[in-house]
Amino acid sequence: MNALIIDDNKIARTTIRQLAGKITDLTIIAECSSAMDAYNLLLTQTVDLLFLDIEMPGMSGLELTKNLANKRPVIIFITSKKEYAADAFDLNVVDYVVKPLTSSRFIQAIDKARDVLESSREEVKIKEDEFIFIRDSNIVRRLKLDKILYAEAMGDYVKLCTSEKFYAIHTTLKAVEERLPASNFLRVHRSYIVALNKIDGMESGVLLVNGKPLPVADAYRNTLNKRMNIL
Repeated sequence: MNALIIDDNKIARTTIRQLAGKITDLTIIAECSSAMDAYNLLLTQTVDLLFLDIEMPGMSGLELTKNLANKRPVIIFITSKKEYAADAFDLNVVDYVVKPLTSSRFIQAIDKARDVLESSREEVKIKEDEFIFIRDSNIVRRLKLDKILYAEAMGDYVKLCTSEKFYAIHTTLKAVEERLPASNFLRVHRSYIVALNKIDGMESGVLLVNGKPLPVADAYRNTLNKRMNIL
């Protein structure tokens, strides 16, 4: 991850840089003392992550966030003001950290940013590779990923189920799991992988996918609940 620090306070910028220096996969490419300077820099450079203050002379951190294009960096607000939190999260920032900044709180924010960045990279990968080739009997077929509802292990075969039909392929569920993008598919049982965006609901610990109940093993339940983002 490469990151940009934006804060009009030099001590605050130094603190963030020092903490960032302890994160092996994080590189600070520049510091800006104003949001306008940052805006101009972002017109010419690609940045993964912003450490952004809110109250600054001229343009505020909130205004900068609103003025950035749709493909904006992941943003972590680091500010001494608590009262802007609701406005910040309305802008879909990854975290809101109140100064004084501590090492543990900084690492927590970085972990969130890393998860978001990895997820977005997986989404790009899916768009670039929207299908897989499978061998169905003696025929090699192209199967679109968005057609797959779930995969079911059946002895020496795996059944890939769509809403129209299923394909039985001679392989293991582990091999299928390695081929399917983790951002869209999740193992929920030793015999099942499901497409997260095809889940209709869950009742009594059983998933409903296109009207079919699928079991969820205890070992996968916590991960499933997090990925479903249940309110």
